[in-house]
Amino acid sequence: MKTWPVASLVAALLIAPAAVADIGSRIWATGGVTTIEGSAGGGLVPWGLLGSYASDQEWGGTLAISRAEVDDYSLSVTGAGLNWNNRLELTVAQQTLDLDSLVFTLKDDFGLEQDELRQNIFGVKVRLAGDVLYSRWGQWSAGIQHKRLQDFTVPGAVGARDDSGTDVYFSGSKLFFATLMERNLLINLTARGTRANQGGLLGFGGDHNNSYEWMLEGSIGLFINRQWLVGAEYRQKPDNLDFAAEDDWYDLFVAWVPDRRLAVTAAMVNLGDVATLENQQGLYLSLQGSF
Repeated sequence: MKTWPVASLVAALLIAPAAVADIGSRIWATGGVTTIEGSAGGGLVPWGLLGSYASDQEWGGTLAISRAEVDDYSLSVTGAGLNWNNRLELTVAQQTLDLDSLVFTLKDDFGLEQDELRQNIFGVKVRLAGDVLYSRWGQWSAGIQHKRLQDFTVPGAVGARDDSGTDVYFSGSKLFFATLMERNLLINLTARGTRANQGGLLGFGGDHNNSYEWMLEGSIGLFINRQWLVGAEYRQKPDNLDFAAEDDWYDLFVAWVPDRRLAVTAAMVNLGDVATLENQQGLYLSLQGSF
């Protein structure tokens, strides 16, 4: 599959109504940033928020590029999203995983010489109820992420069942005003139904388990001021492959929002053991523009 979905969504942003150029009327930083799967949230976890600053009767959009460098892998992500009336979010993302050190394991154990994996992700999120700022129980959303690998050679060799799959998730986000050290505190909880191995980059289902499981994910962020947010995320993972156990992910992040059109996120990430390579830790950086 080619990269045309990203290009098409960029073009859609350019020809969208004038409300896009007007950036939207929601409060500063209430669109979150872009996850590695394209949805609005943190780096690893989708939130109940919808991307951009679009409020009711407005369009908004985001464009993002991200890069994660851990001990034996590197992941590049490009993504884009559209927000309609702060009710519906449409996203697309492409992930490219450079296998780096795993190339030697694949060659020795499986006779494979592939040096990267690529996955396209198409997402839809719907705000079900509430508001992150003013509703007592926060904002609740439901979403799906359809994921499709471009090459199934490596995932198939290590025991994955399918080259595509669809995650379903429910997220709730709430901002508590002047809660911790008189600062605003954001809390998010997400439940995800998934069969994805390493987020889908190693296929879906496996020889150990081929059923959907519900995984828990969470985020917490403290606003130092309206431009700076620090926090942490945790993402539970399924364990579908006999080839290698799969660990949960977590990160410690800082987000800088110097302008309503720009957000920069940096994080220390820990992915645990990935495809027999142990203790994968490193840095993550993401740049997002809002329109």
